[in-house]
Amino acid sequence: MTQAAPQIGFDRFIHRDWVSEALRVRAGLSEMQQLNELLESSHSGDAAKKKTRTVLNRLWLEPRPELVDFADRGVQIYREAPNISVAVLGWGMAIATYPFFGRVAEIVGRLTALQGDCASAEVHRRMSEIFGEREGTRRMTNMVLQSQASWGAIERIDNGKRLIRKPKIDAADNLATAWLVEACLRYVGRPISLPAIESLPVIFPFRIDEWLAHTLATVVSLELRIEGHNNQIVDMRF
Repeated sequence: MTQAAPQIGFDRFIHRDWVSEALRVRAGLSEMQQLNELLESSHSGDAAKKKTRTVLNRLWLEPRPELVDFADRGVQIYREAPNISVAVLGWGMAIATYPFFGRVAEIVGRLTALQGDCASAEVHRRMSEIFGEREGTRRMTNMVLQSQASWGAIERIDNGKRLIRKPKIDAADNLATAWLVEACLRYVGRPISLPAIESLPVIFPFRIDEWLAHTLATVVSLELRIEGHNNQIVDMRF
């Protein structure tokens, strides 16, 4: 499951509305002109708009070749359940496409697991340990945190110094749940123990269906199997 994914890439604040409109364009429910007008109204220059479009392209409009089928299945879920939270689908594409986004999510998920909040400085410190102590790492971590706040995952308080978990978002649809699990597999690049999925830090904003095993067993892209002493794991099916 090794991917030639960009190490950072997610270097812009991406508003929830922009993700939603890009998804609607790919689903054939909106026109590119409407997305362009939305970006025109929120960006002061062509360079900024172009960089935002690059991220939106990778998320929905022009995903990497190995993610086209995955994106198409996400779009189909959206078509069949238009009331599903855009955050579920946007988050899944983001962690599958951008390891940097996924790592920020994973760190925030771990740090807020016990008390529901953490210092943003601790997130920055841990990201710097992984990606290097440089201004670019800090700036892009901020971009991801701002985006995750816009998508309803966290609240930033004290001028962004602290992060608070928002109430969990229901994945709701069974296919969406399985699709989100597949996004996790693409992010971590290895099989995952079934009991561990519900508490995976990288998908901390979402409430996962308790009937997960039954849901995953019906999805052709995923495989459930037993390893070791009755340890049920889920993996990608090749």
